[in-house]
Amino acid sequence: MNDTTMTRGARWFHALASETLTAAPVWSADAALGGETARFIAVVPDARNRFPRATDNVVGLEQGWQLARAVRETIAADAHAAQRRPIVAIVDVKSQAYGYREEMLGIHLACAAAVDAYACARDAGHPVVALIVGPAMSGAFLAHGYQANRIVALDAPGTMVHAMGKDAAARVTRRTVEALDALGEKIVPMSYSMASFAKLGLLDELIEGIDADAPSEAQIERVRQVLVDSARAAREGSRDLSHRLQSGNAKATRAASIEVRRRLAEQWDA
Repeated sequence: MNDTTMTRGARWFHALASETLTAAPVWSADAALGGETARFIAVVPDARNRFPRATDNVVGLEQGWQLARAVRETIAADAHAAQRRPIVAIVDVKSQAYGYREEMLGIHLACAAAVDAYACARDAGHPVVALIVGPAMSGAFLAHGYQANRIVALDAPGTMVHAMGKDAAARVTRRTVEALDALGEKIVPMSYSMASFAKLGLLDELIEGIDADAPSEAQIERVRQVLVDSARAAREGSRDLSHRLQSGNAKATRAASIEVRRRLAEQWDA
């Protein structure tokens, strides 16, 4: 993969971690982060992948299992360490891989293995930070990034968090893309902008003023400092994800969800 064909995930991996220790489709390496060592992980295209649906930066069978392995190797390496290293998930994933082979061989298990590994890392005390530099779509984001203690994102064209691509969503809802964009301005979860996603309380920081495709050294250092601060906040905070419902944005846009959870907990503990 040369410099002109690199995905954003690959570019940011090189910017933050330099060289990978593993081959595509999942890159991982250790690199300095704020005076300590962090494990960086990214999903990148793999033109030679044996599964035709999984040659792009998507999460398929091999990607799911390799993500799980990269995370669990980190957990095992730090099992007796006084302080667990941060894990940074660099997120640039278009989708999970759709195909007959994937369904037959259990893509749900591969993705679940990645989810479980990230959750176990978080529970074990690793500060897990997701850095969204491109699309974070559907099951791919659930497998790679969503279990993080802290989620940060570049406020740049092409970064988004959603269950479905815009063109596909327009077809399913029988709307034009323009009408779908207009709907997103009224209904926050339908929007494809990172600024709108931030209103849901799931995003811990929206990083503005960064060229996502060709960042300067100063911009890379800004992002690195955000990762340092996010890892510190994760280490000092709770290991669960409850803070996502405690922010001002969450209380404003997810009030009903918060109330449902409160009532369920009340009845469960009754």
